[in-house]
Amino acid sequence: MRAKQLDFSDVHDVRALRVIVPAPGECYSVLGIVHDLWEPIPKEFDDYISRPKGNNYQSLHTAVLGPGGRTLEVQIRTEAMHRQAEFGVAAHWRYKESRRTSKAEGAFDDKIAWLRELLAWRDEVADGAGWAERTRKASLDDTIYVITPQGKVIDLPAGATPVDFAYTLHTDLGHRCRGAKVDGRMAPLDTPLASGQRVEIVAAKSGGPSRDWLNPALGFLKSHRARGKVRQWFNARSLAETIAQGRAAVEKEQRREGATQANLEQLAHKLGFAKPDELFAAVARDEVNLRQLQGALRELVGFILDVPKEQEKNKKQKNKSASNSGILVVGVDRLMTQLAKCCKPVPPDPVRGFVTRGKGISVHREDCASLKRLAERSPERLIDAQWGARSAGAYPVEILVTASDRQGLLRDIGEALARERINVTAVRTQSRNDLARMRFSFEVADVAHLRRAFAAVKDVAGVIRVARG
Repeated sequence: MRAKQLDFSDVHDVRALRVIVPAPGECYSVLGIVHDLWEPIPKEFDDYISRPKGNNYQSLHTAVLGPGGRTLEVQIRTEAMHRQAEFGVAAHWRYKESRRTSKAEGAFDDKIAWLRELLAWRDEVADGAGWAERTRKASLDDTIYVITPQGKVIDLPAGATPVDFAYTLHTDLGHRCRGAKVDGRMAPLDTPLASGQRVEIVAAKSGGPSRDWLNPALGFLKSHRARGKVRQWFNARSLAETIAQGRAAVEKEQRREGATQANLEQLAHKLGFAKPDELFAAVARDEVNLRQLQGALRELVGFILDVPKEQEKNKKQKNKSASNSGILVVGVDRLMTQLAKCCKPVPPDPVRGFVTRGKGISVHREDCASLKRLAERSPERLIDAQWGARSAGAYPVEILVTASDRQGLLRDIGEALARERINVTAVRTQSRNDLARMRFSFEVADVAHLRRAFAAVKDVAGVIRVARG
C-alpha cells in the first residue's frame, strides 16, 4: 500500500477464496459462475493461464463485490498449477514425473542434484570443462539455466533466445540488444539457448527493439515477459507520436485564435484533462473537436471575438458608469465627462476638454489630432481640464507595434505584457511583406505603467517600432 500509494479500500485481496479444479478448461467455467454470483470489479481480472508469469505461475485472478458489498478475490487453478505455485519448479517436476513410471523418483533426484551442482560450482566455470559438458547434456522439462559473463545463473523458459536473456537482465538492455555471444562465439539472436551456456549481449548505445521480434514465426522471443516489454515500447512510441500530432493541432488553433499566450495546463483542466499530454492525445484521436478547443481558448485568453449581446450590454453599462464617476475635474464641477476614444488619455497626460452637444465634456490629450480639427471649427468650445484626485483606476489605451513577422511573435509580445501585469482586452494583427502590424488594446493605471509596457514590447526580438494608438 505504501509503495503504490493505495488506500485500504483499493486493496481487494483482504478476503480471498481459492478454487481448485481438475482440468484447465474448468477454470473458465468456474470464472463464469463467480461472475454470475457477484459483480466483478473492473480492471481487476488477470488471466495467468493463457499468459503465465515469467516464473511459469498460472492461475485465474478476479476481484468481485461479495456478500455485504465487501470485496473478495477469487483464485482459480488446477491441482498441478497449485503445486507449482505453492512449492515451485521442483514440486512441479515431482508432480509430473510421479504420474508416469516408478523410475520418476530417480530422474527427479538426478535433476535436483544437477541443479545443486550448478549453484555450487558457478564460481568455478572457467576450470570446469567436464562440468560444462554435463550441463549441456542435462535435460529439464520447461526451464533452462544460462550464465552471465560475471558468473550469475539466470533461469529462462525452454527455447529462450539471447533476446529473452537480455530482457531478463534489464529492459533497456533488451531494447538495445543487437547481437549475442554464446560460449564466446557470435550467434544469431533467434538461437535457442541451452542450459550451461555462457551468454554475453552486444548492445547499441541507443535505439529500440525490432517489430520482427513480435512475430512468433521468426522465433526471436519465447518468454511472455519479454514479449510484453517489446509491446510496451511500441505502444509508448505510438503514444508519443499521437501526442506530438495533437500538440501541433492545438498550437495551430492557438495561433489562429490569437491565444498563443494561453496556459496549456489551464486549457487541459478546462476541457477535463489532468495534464496537457492527455489533451493532445484526445485532440489527435478526435475525442475533442475543434469547436470545443476554440471555445476553451477564447475563454482562456480573456477576450472573445464574437462577443455575446448580453456581455456587450454589460460592457456598455460599465463604460457609462465609469464616465460618470467623476474621474476628471474640468472647468466647473459636476459636468459629465468622458475620455476621448481617439487618443485615450492616461494620467498624467496633459489634457483639454471639448464641449460636445448632448454628451458633456470630451477629454483629449493636448496633442490629439482630432482635438486640433475640432478647435479649428469651434474654438469657443475648448475648456481647460486637469486630472482630479479621483483619477485612480484602469485606463484603456492602444499601442501600435510594427515588427518583422515570425512564428511566435504574438505569443512573445503577449508574454511581455503579461509580465508587466497588463490586462490585454483585444488584439488586431495584419501581416504583409514580412512585416507584422499589430494593435493592442489594454488597460493601465498611469503613464508610468504604460512606459513599462512600451519598454517590455521593445525588448521583444524583431520589434521595430512601438507607438501610442
